[in-house]
Amino acid sequence: MTYNLWYWDGIPGRGEFVRLALEAAGIPYKECAREPGATAQAVADDMQCDRKHPPFAPPYMEAGQLTLGQTANVLLYLGEKHGLAPASVSGRYWVNQLQLTIADMVAEAHDTHHPIAASDYYEDQREEAARRAENFRTERIPKFLSYFERVLYSAQGDWLAEGGRWSYADLSLFHLVDGLLYAFPKRMMSVSAQYPKVMALHGRVANLPELRDYFASGRRLPFGDGIFRHYPELDGK
Repeated sequence: MTYNLWYWDGIPGRGEFVRLALEAAGIPYKECAREPGATAQAVADDMQCDRKHPPFAPPYMEAGQLTLGQTANVLLYLGEKHGLAPASVSGRYWVNQLQLTIADMVAEAHDTHHPIAASDYYEDQREEAARRAENFRTERIPKFLSYFERVLYSAQGDWLAEGGRWSYADLSLFHLVDGLLYAFPKRMMSVSAQYPKVMALHGRVANLPELRDYFASGRRLPFGDGIFRHYPELDGK
């Protein structure tokens, strides 16, 4: 089966968490908004289609007659269907729990530059963004990364979950760290040594043979005006 993935074109966004899983596992998929002839309205138009279970927002994925919305939900499906999570029920829910925790930090990273309203420009909430970003840098980055460091320490292996192999949560943690390195390079430079296992995992995923072609291709979109944005005035040690 070839899956249809729907996400806005031009930014990695939350769609990248799903892309990484599909690409690393070699699962056939079509990026619908990037197909030849697709317009900027492609995702918005498709979301208006009559579906029994309509998605709230992209990313969402069509798997035959099934439409799956929400990043963690899509990955839960792929994890069970394609072995991207442990085989045990407890292991699958553990990886889903990790993914939801990653999603929490992703939302907080987004709110550093849009703390008041996503519909307003950053320039209209610059003062509030500075306060939110300072809190994110000094309190939230250490809180989340310390948690993942502890998980990796307890796992006593290279990956977050049992089985001796990467799961979709490892790929997602890689993308989260990658986004933080892009958006907050000064802060990450000053604290990354405190999280050696997290940073080592980031390096392992970056060098996965399964992702080599994807990372070298034009399919991988660069950071820009998405969730992770680099505003020098929001960064700091």
